[in-house]
Amino acid sequence: MWATLPLLCAGAWLLGVPVCGAAELCVNSLEKFHFKSWMSKHRKTYSTEEYHHRLQTFASNWRKINAHNNGNHTFKMALNQFSDMSFAEIKHKYLWSEPQNCSATKSNYLRGTGPYPPSVDWRKKGNFVSPVKNQGACGSCWTFSTTGALESAIAIATGKMLSLAEQQLVDCAQDFNNHGCQGGLPSQAFEYILYNKGIMGEDTYPYQGKDGYCKFQPGKAIGFVKDVANITIYDEEAMVEAVALYNPVSFAFEVTQDFMMYRTGIYSRASKGQLCMLPGSRHLALARAYGPLTHQLNSHLTTAVCSLEFLGISLWRLVHFCKQKKLYFCHRYKVIFNKCSGNKA
Repeated sequence: MWATLPLLCAGAWLLGVPVCGAAELCVNSLEKFHFKSWMSKHRKTYSTEEYHHRLQTFASNWRKINAHNNGNHTFKMALNQFSDMSFAEIKHKYLWSEPQNCSATKSNYLRGTGPYPPSVDWRKKGNFVSPVKNQGACGSCWTFSTTGALESAIAIATGKMLSLAEQQLVDCAQDFNNHGCQGGLPSQAFEYILYNKGIMGEDTYPYQGKDGYCKFQPGKAIGFVKDVANITIYDEEAMVEAVALYNPVSFAFEVTQDFMMYRTGIYSRASKGQLCMLPGSRHLALARAYGPLTHQLNSHLTTAVCSLEFLGISLWRLVHFCKQKKLYFCHRYKVIFNKCSGNKA
C-alpha cells in the first residue's frame, strides 16, 4: 500500500467545516482525525498550545504527501514518525551541514585497471552488512556511518561481523574536529580510530544517544583502521569500482524535504536540481550495492533490492545518483566517500 492512510471515517468527519485564523493553515476534520490516529500510533502527547502547532505542521505535510503521490514521480511518500515536524526542525535536530573536507583535495583512491561486474550487492554476498541502528534524537549519523563502513570492512576481511561503539565516537573524537551530537565527519572519525588505536564494541560501550565523557578502554578495542582512501566528489565510476572491488563505500548527499517523507520507489530529488552534494544539510549513507537502472517514469516500481532504516524507520530504497543515469546505488543510513579496512584484535 502506498503512502497515504485510507480515507475511511464517518460522514460527520468528512462534512466538518475547517476553522482557522487569517494567518493559519485551514485544517479540516479529516486531517484532525488522521492526526489523532497518528498521535496514538506514535504515542505523542502535547500541551494545548503545542497541539495546535503540531496539527498545522502535520496537515501541511499530509497535503504535500498526497499532492506528491498523485503526481508523476518515481517514488512515493508516506507519513512517518517525523510528520509533526517541519523540515527546519528536522535539519536542526538530525542533519549535518559542515563542509566536506575531503572533496576539496585530490583523491588518494587508486583506480584499478580490470573490469567490474554490472551489479554488486554486498548483502547477497554474505553477512557483510551490519543491521541498521537508531541514532535517536542525537545528530550522530556520522558515527553510524563510520561504524557501518568499518563493520563491513572487518566482516569482509575476517568473516566476523562486529557491532562497534558509536557512543565512543560521540564522546571521544572531538580532537579530530568532530562534535558529538552536533555533527562530525566519518573521514575525521576514521582518523580518530586510526590514531587512537582502535574502537570498542557496542556491548562494552553502549549507545546513549547524547553527549558524554570519554570512557574508552584501549584493552577492549576490537576494531582498527589500517588505511582510509577518499574518492573524488561526483566520481561515480570510482565509487562503483570501490564498491565492486573492496567493500561498501561511504557517501553523503543533500537532504530535501521530500526525502524526509520517502516511502518506496526510486528516490530522485523531487524539487529542482539533482541528488548531489550541494550546499545545505546532508545525510550520511553507505553504498553497499549498485546495478542497472531499468525503471522509467510511469513504469511499475518493483525495486525491493536494498534495505534502509532512516533514523530507525525500516524502508526499502533506491537512490538515483547524480550523473550516472544508468546506475543506481542502494544505500543504508551510513557514511562519506571513504574506504577503510580493519582487523579484530
